[in-house]
Amino acid sequence: MTDQTDLRLAAQYEAYPYPHRDPRDEAKRLIVGSPGHLREVDHWVFGATRPASRPLRVLIAGGGTGDATIMLARQMAREGREGTVTWLDRSAAALKIAQARAAARGLTNIVWEQRSLLDLPGSGLGPFDYIDCCGVLHHLPDPEAGVRALLSVLATGGGIGLMVYAPHGRTGIYMIQDGLRLLAPAHETPAARLDVARRVMKHLPETAWLRANRSVTDHLSGGDAGLYDLLLNPRDQAYTVPALHDLLARAGLAITCWVEPIRYDPVPLLPDPRLRARIATLAPVERAALAEALVGNIAAHIVYCTRADEPPDRADPFSPDAVPICREMTGEDLAKGIQGNNTLFVGLDGLRVPVPVPPMAGAILRLVDGKRSVAEIGALLAARGTGLEAFARAWQRLFPALESINRLLLAAPAGLSGPEPMPMPARAPPPSAA
Repeated sequence: MTDQTDLRLAAQYEAYPYPHRDPRDEAKRLIVGSPGHLREVDHWVFGATRPASRPLRVLIAGGGTGDATIMLARQMAREGREGTVTWLDRSAAALKIAQARAAARGLTNIVWEQRSLLDLPGSGLGPFDYIDCCGVLHHLPDPEAGVRALLSVLATGGGIGLMVYAPHGRTGIYMIQDGLRLLAPAHETPAARLDVARRVMKHLPETAWLRANRSVTDHLSGGDAGLYDLLLNPRDQAYTVPALHDLLARAGLAITCWVEPIRYDPVPLLPDPRLRARIATLAPVERAALAEALVGNIAAHIVYCTRADEPPDRADPFSPDAVPICREMTGEDLAKGIQGNNTLFVGLDGLRVPVPVPPMAGAILRLVDGKRSVAEIGALLAARGTGLEAFARAWQRLFPALESINRLLLAAPAGLSGPEPMPMPARAPPPSAA
């Protein structure tokens, strides 16, 4: 599977391990993102039905300098989750940095494997319950072979988180890549090519599309590794929504979530009733493709997927014993963001999208702590004078709204039996779209 382009790619990541990270920064912050966030994996891959008490076997395929590995290993350690996170990558330079970052945090739940993900079949590794592959498939000689390699070590009932480049949000990048192939040919050393790229960026014309693109910043803030990876990478294949859907479908995978779901919903973008009537006739993939084409700022697609013939059981968010949990910020912080007109605005790479929430949203969110069940939240509000039926109606509006922006999810069940939940009133019909 190795060709000359692949050899140049390997040399790039030895010279400029990506992304640029300093292990000393681990004392300052934990880099958090998608895919691979533990609460997202619990919710979008396992449907919040896989007990947290079950050990979780994770593979980070293309671990680079360790962002996903450190994030997930730290989250598992913090929450007392048993299991291991296996870092896998070809780059010795990246391995050194990732290991130093893990040592700085005292993480002991990481396994290190220096090899290509294409070597997974027959490797003896796995099986893994969750596989994270971020920013790798679009660099492979044969992305479909890469997906098959991942599937070869995926456990029954497991899932995968992927990130691949998207074309519209990378407008301007491929133009500069074309120019740099002329000025900095692939046969030159990485250092020589990087020097040319730096010089070009100093004199980039005001009319260059890359200057207008606010969706990508690696060339501005990613250091040498970011600039090289963005503009000098020898192989860079971007996928539209239909192309990524088809790639995964051919491998027998079904997407359980496009992150964030609201990014791929054209309805909030087009309030015209006649347009919305037309949107209603589109298939889900067509709707997502329409949103991608309209917004123009999706530079990468992040998806969670499972085998198509193994759809995950999904917990009911309206069940009394469901436990809502905020992805990262607290319920209190989410509540503070609600405007006076019962609207929460979410920023999506320069696009400000309004998310309507029920008047009771703030009171509910302040009680969401990742431990209280829906019934317990309802009971606390009832003690303050809010009827259970009013709470149930509000919850049926609030949860889908905040799930669509990936801010409110369901926690994995503990796996231990607990007290009988308080009964809730019968579920009210969903609110009218009008």
